[in-house]
Amino acid sequence: MKKLGILFIIIFAAFSCKKDSSLERDIQEIGTDITVERFDLLFAHANIEDLNELKEGYPFMFAEKYPDSFWVTQMRDTLQQQLFAEVEKIFPNFNAIEMEIESLFNHLKYYFSEFTPPRVITTTSMVDYRNKVILTDTIALLSIDTYLGRDHEFYTGIQKFIASNLKKEQIVVDLSNAYAKKYIHQSQPKTLLDEMIYFGKILYFNDVMIPFKSEAERIGYTEEELQWAKANESYIWRYFIERELLYSTDSKLPNRFINPAPFTKFYLEEIDNNSPARLGQYIGWQIVRAYMDKNRVPLRDMLAKRPEDIFINSKFKPRK
Repeated sequence: MKKLGILFIIIFAAFSCKKDSSLERDIQEIGTDITVERFDLLFAHANIEDLNELKEGYPFMFAEKYPDSFWVTQMRDTLQQQLFAEVEKIFPNFNAIEMEIESLFNHLKYYFSEFTPPRVITTTSMVDYRNKVILTDTIALLSIDTYLGRDHEFYTGIQKFIASNLKKEQIVVDLSNAYAKKYIHQSQPKTLLDEMIYFGKILYFNDVMIPFKSEAERIGYTEEELQWAKANESYIWRYFIERELLYSTDSKLPNRFINPAPFTKFYLEEIDNNSPARLGQYIGWQIVRAYMDKNRVPLRDMLAKRPEDIFINSKFKPRK
């Protein structure tokens, strides 16, 4: 009887893998073909005579309140030139990332038939890491000077927990995150659970849209941080339940468990310094995964579900 059970598990796993592979083949056959527009290089190598042509091709990159003399000064600025040189050194071409973006767009088109690939344009922003990706219906703007590598000299002075994800591997993750926020329909969060489920939706969206990225990359953890979260999942969940935090409206909780930080603030000395940040996001991810495993709900419908409905119907139990 035990052997039959093991055989069933093997057959089911094989069937699931075959089904997933077939789905991915169907998605990739959509065949999105884009060319990333390197505005950063065009501007870096432009002369004064090229300015009008650049403004015609990229009018949205030139705020009307600034005269041409401002942009000429930008071209000649030594700090800007140093920034352009570093960006070109790290990104001599965009081929590998372009392929990842095409795969993301294939997945978006499969799950959201109305999706139309935007123009994807790279630029620099004087390392404005708070606005790494700007998304409209027709344009995806990537500030690639915020992806030069966690230890880059330009990031000296930026807190390490922020700089850790200023690397090229996160570009398509940040783009997927931006689209997730565009498609999620959820009321303004009031409780910690609301926040957890909101970010759980984003991370599940990443599971679906960028399966070629590792789990750690999808949440912006190192592999060690992800393994810590998995190993301590039961403890984290017990902490939330015993302290009745899920339905709490305490405004301090997002900074402790949701927002970027050096670590999660349990206020327990033996745990805090070893823990990764944003463990509320991680648990929300597992709740949404459990919900989707147990309920036959299209992705679009799940993204619009109330947090409490997802939580109750997930019947979530942490791994031990």
